[in-house]
Amino acid sequence: MKRIQLGNTVFEGENDVYLLDGETTALVDTGVALPEVREELVDGLDEYGLAFADVDAVVLTHWHPDHAGLAGEVQAESDADVYVHEADAALVDGSETPLFTDRDLQRETFERWGMPDADRERLTAFFDAVSADLSGRPADVTTFGDGETIRAGGVELEALHLPGHTAGLSGFAFDPRAVPDHEPVAGADATEEAFTGDALLPKYTPNVGGADVRVEGALAAYAESLARIVERDFDAAHPGHRWRIDDPSRRAATILDHHRHRTRRVVGVLDESGPATAWEVSAELFGSLEGIHVLHGPGEAFSHLDHLAAAGVVERDGTDYRLVDPDPDVAALFPTTPLDDLVDGGEDA
Repeated sequence: MKRIQLGNTVFEGENDVYLLDGETTALVDTGVALPEVREELVDGLDEYGLAFADVDAVVLTHWHPDHAGLAGEVQAESDADVYVHEADAALVDGSETPLFTDRDLQRETFERWGMPDADRERLTAFFDAVSADLSGRPADVTTFGDGETIRAGGVELEALHLPGHTAGLSGFAFDPRAVPDHEPVAGADATEEAFTGDALLPKYTPNVGGADVRVEGALAAYAESLARIVERDFDAAHPGHRWRIDDPSRRAATILDHHRHRTRRVVGVLDESGPATAWEVSAELFGSLEGIHVLHGPGEAFSHLDHLAAAGVVERDGTDYRLVDPDPDVAALFPTTPLDDLVDGGEDA
């Protein structure tokens, strides 16, 4: 297994593409469809004597352009099978339009969040500036569901549906001992590692709420995904950005606790300021935002407000949220894990 790192100045930093070149050749994710990133992927494959035409399969963790953008181009040159979870398939095969280019969905979403007109225009201008080239050409896809097995690059990959960041985000569990040119992190004791896409990242907490506005109950879904990662207790995780995670259970528990901390902060904002919109809560949590974060900030705030509303802690009136219970048991709103007492998931998680 080889990791090919690609540039990314729009989203969460360097993208990781994983090359599996056993009995066949496969890629896990592809990077964004920008010319300079395409060249980086071409060069990365060339280091191993490979080209797009040699790829037999592309396995996607989710639909976001920085992970799926080049899938169609790889397929066009190789006729590779492109695998994606059924909930994200329409955004990879082009039959559904993403928020980046869907004006009606933008208007509906920004109104729900209480976003001011000037900020809507600013975010729309950002989308117009960057989104046209990001998604690349559509791909013909093969869908999978949770628990299904995909054989790619000579490796058996078990699909783990880990929704939250997107509706169909999936990780892929595998036996590291069966992967050519890969030394298991835990040595001979290793039995299971996973590709985690953006479900688990080593530096940032993956955005929830703004990254895929299709997800109902996004924070609840993501919390359950994190608890599932803790339970599986992988020896290592190979994320969609930056570097390998050598203690994925602890990292997942830390991010889960981070969301408990953030939920308490949202309750505190409403307790101090009175009824507020997702946009206003976002301003208290994150301050002034630029670029893609103009989407991610209020989306994150909305996911927490929505989670609190589902629990009866707040009530929604139009775009405003009013605090009903100023002293909720926040811990009870999230799943528990065996590592909860060992982590501190504060705002820097």
